[in-house]
Amino acid sequence: MRAVTGRSAEKNSAPGGRVGRRARVVSATVGLLTAAGVVFAPSASALDVQQDQWYLGPMQAEQMWKASTGKGVKVAVIDSGVNPHTDSLRGQVLVDEVPESVAYGATDDYTGHGTSMAELIAGTGAGGGVRGLAPGAKIVPYRVYLEDLTGEEKERKTALSAEAIKAAADTDAKILSMSFGSEFINPAVEAAITYAASKGKLLIASVGNNGEGDAHIGYPAAYPYVIGVTSLGRNNKISKFSSRGQYVDLVAPGEDIPGYCRPDFTTYCRGLMGTSASTAIVSASAALIWSAHPDWTANQVTRALIDTASRKWPKDDPTQYAGYGTVRPRKVLEDPEYDAGPAYSDPLAEWNRSEGEPLVTEIPPSSAPASPSGPASSPPRAAGGEADGDGPTAAPAQNASSAGDGGNGLWIALGAAVAAIVLVGGTVAVRRSRRTA
Repeated sequence: MRAVTGRSAEKNSAPGGRVGRRARVVSATVGLLTAAGVVFAPSASALDVQQDQWYLGPMQAEQMWKASTGKGVKVAVIDSGVNPHTDSLRGQVLVDEVPESVAYGATDDYTGHGTSMAELIAGTGAGGGVRGLAPGAKIVPYRVYLEDLTGEEKERKTALSAEAIKAAADTDAKILSMSFGSEFINPAVEAAITYAASKGKLLIASVGNNGEGDAHIGYPAAYPYVIGVTSLGRNNKISKFSSRGQYVDLVAPGEDIPGYCRPDFTTYCRGLMGTSASTAIVSASAALIWSAHPDWTANQVTRALIDTASRKWPKDDPTQYAGYGTVRPRKVLEDPEYDAGPAYSDPLAEWNRSEGEPLVTEIPPSSAPASPSGPASSPPRAAGGEADGDGPTAAPAQNASSAGDGGNGLWIALGAAVAAIVLVGGTVAVRRSRRTA
């Protein structure tokens, strides 16, 4: 399975305007997005699939829904397309809000992956289907170029990932959920992400399933402004297949998740594994928080996710396996006095404290960030090959959190071509603290 990215935006002067997070060397190579393997057990009937959503209990979903369901928040799912006709997604997919330039085929999902991600975010659970963590949120679907389709399916027009991200950035969707990745830098995709960030969008992407390979985190998770998400299992340990490195930010459930492994959408499969599902769960977590605090910016939602994540290490010392810890949106929702901090300071843009460098200061929203430059934590690769990430990989035996809130992910890869995107605003060069553990 393969798919591409997506994201939404606001005006450069909007309160949500983001500041730069990471500095790295920009490569001229065009990235080939790759898909990580997914493992499935026998099919699950619609009647018992909700019992397979083991993470809803530890995350205290029922309690959270008393405070927020994600109502009023739109999530752009940039993926393999989203089928709006499953029981759980009826009325949840805003097909008419997909920009015309990328609308063709947005509801055609030939793999079931994008539909699975959408249900994990905003499924209602109707008909015994998957219950999304943010059932009050709405999905805006984007279907991007699918590298592994064949025949007539491959001939159907799909959007390039950069096109989809840029288009989503010009809508009122607040969150862009991107369960895909590539080992290669694509300047067009990076430019689109920078543009979306300048519009105040919250960008969330899977870090990849290459833990037993070279473990490099893929792009777009390693681009500036993007929250990188990794996976944990029922045992509260980081999944063996999860990629690791400097740009892991949050952990969420990513093992034994129900989803569609066939595009007929008649039955679910058990045992979906990957950082894709983890990304969907973090996107839903952000929707819950943003719905409860509609005046917050993307920076403030990000800070809330980081501050309240479950961890056994100092908050200012994120690790390369688990970042800032396991996502726990309930900790924000249950605290009416929670202070989300400054609106225009990106909490992921802190400079390297070990070298005594200062933290990034606030930047007015009128200053739209451009692509930063500097050393990359995930080194650029030569174009032309696919990333090696086709299955579960060796995992670090590290506790992801002290509370057991978890995540799931299915990493997809798609081909992307360079497209010109015009950006406005000044350059902001920042660097993130290196992960040490």
